Amino acid sequence: MARKVLFTASTWGHLVNFHLPYLRYFQEAGWEVHAACGGPAAAVPCAERSISLPFEKRLGAPENFRAAGILRRRIQAEGYELISTHTALAAFFTRLAVKGLKERPKVLNMVHGYLFDGGTPAVKRNMLLAAERWTASETDLLLTMNQWDFDAARRYRLGRRIGYIPGVGVDFSRLAESGGEAGAGGRLRADWGIPEDAFVVLYGAEFSRRKSQWVLIQAMARLPEEAVLVLAGEGALLAECRALVQSLGLSGRVLFPGHVPLGPWYRAADAVASASRSEGLPFHIMEGMYMGVPVVASQVKGHTDLIRHGENGLLCPYGDPDACAGQIRALLRDPALGIRLARRAQQDAGRYALDAVFPLVRTQYDSLFHTKAPAYAS
Repeated sequence: MARKVLFTASTWGHLVNFHLPYLRYFQEAGWEVHAACGGPAAAVPCAERSISLPFEKRLGAPENFRAAGILRRRIQAEGYELISTHTALAAFFTRLAVKGLKERPKVLNMVHGYLFDGGTPAVKRNMLLAAERWTASETDLLLTMNQWDFDAARRYRLGRRIGYIPGVGVDFSRLAESGGEAGAGGRLRADWGIPEDAFVVLYGAEFSRRKSQWVLIQAMARLPEEAVLVLAGEGALLAECRALVQSLGLSGRVLFPGHVPLGPWYRAADAVASASRSEGLPFHIMEGMYMGVPVVASQVKGHTDLIRHGENGLLCPYGDPDACAGQIRALLRDPALGIRLARRAQQDAGRYALDAVFPLVRTQYDSLFHTKAPAYAS
């Protein structure tokens, strides 16, 4: 009888975008792979079964507790040997589902960025931290991706064992496969009517409070006419951001291409930016580094693990459009600065490539079935 592993996440897209190499690893090792995510069941490559869960973004929503009940019954029926859980919402309710079981699977919780840090309002931080501490005993292995999360996990003992990984690994070859070959940037600029002398700033992210596109939009109002901002993605706050652009008279200088492959846009960009409130270890920044595009990012966890200010990119305080505009202006006025920063960032990007990271993550998975693994790993 095949050993069984269950991967859980809030959305199907998360598993498809970030974890297929690991689902494939288990499948090729002879495991039966199941996946459970929010929304209608979707076909996931390398997964024999897909399970639909009624997740809602609000933590206390009744649907989330119903999802935990579905998971608990499935876990008892299937006899999984391992559960690999991802994203904060799914991780909490997956661990809630196994709580109190006499015989339960090993549980690995991969933290893609805690939704709290030292600057989070106390009530929210304490609530989220309490949820993590309550489910720590069900977390056989906790993997973090940035220094702040790793330190917090150790300080509060948020797992039986705690490890660090440099992300899940970025398959940089997909950028060329998605249209990011040489010459793609010029064609894309022409298609969108972007002048040849424009300075293009790219931010690809879900439109949400945490991603804070408003900072970059307001920064554009402080920059010269040749600066053009591309906000790729979709999300709940897209309409709000469009309205802000309109109110600031920036309609011709802020573009919304939607959810599109970013490979060609990296070729078209003069800078990659992120205004996020917090991150785990963001693909968008790592891809920009790999593609040789200088980076401007908010000085928050996740970003500071990738960017060393003035050495391989530029950082600015979170939520400060003036400071953000100032760093973009520095790149606009000094092309040599951008070349120097991008060259060093491109050298650094290799450590986050899939072929470099995959063996590290695979070793962590394997350690769950070896009793002499260290208490902490960094």
